Amino acid sequence: MKKCINTIMTLLFGFIVCSIGIILEVNANIGLGPWDAFHIGVIKHIPMSLGNIQIVTGIAIVLFTTFMGQIPGWATISNMILIGVFTDIINNSNIIPMSDNTFKGIIMMVIGIIFMAFGTYLYMKVQLGTGPRDGLMVVMVKKTGKSVRFVRNFIEACALIIGIMLGAPVGIGTVIYVFGIGYAIQWIFELFKFDTNDVVHRSILEDYRLVSKNLALKK
Repeated sequence: MKKCINTIMTLLFGFIVCSIGIILEVNANIGLGPWDAFHIGVIKHIPMSLGNIQIVTGIAIVLFTTFMGQIPGWATISNMILIGVFTDIINNSNIIPMSDNTFKGIIMMVIGIIFMAFGTYLYMKVQLGTGPRDGLMVVMVKKTGKSVRFVRNFIEACALIIGIMLGAPVGIGTVIYVFGIGYAIQWIFELFKFDTNDVVHRSILEDYRLVSKNLALKK
């Protein structure tokens, strides 16, 4: 029971940290990363909150990846919903101000990227499934046979291009995010000695089979 509670708390904390990172990135006001450019671009045409468009996008991606054979885990489903919920709560609280100059914006963007990297580490370490967008990357790698780097760059380039077409702001912050997020994640993983090669993510289906097996053994 204690292990279960620790897992849930780690997962929730990871989502909150990611949500703070997202708001820092958006409120840096110097340009957006690919996915948030997509989200903000959509918001400009459809009256939705940032958190809600994140949830809708996540649902669409999870449905697609499930159809393609990537069964989601509990962290995938909770990521899909809770990061959007936490993003709206933090955004509506106005505890993170909008930057009014480039220097402050760069500082906020860098801190936001570090928060995103740390939050990613936290929810990945519990091994309950990838986030929706990470799951999309995995599916595309399997289906195309291309490298992770190529597929990740392709997906994020598509998200960014659509965001720009929809009117999302881009700038120096976009460049910082695109080139900084990978290094930040690698640094956080090395800092906490987290090796992704040792990670085995469990899907909801695998958990169901495990619970069913345990119940059968108790009878």
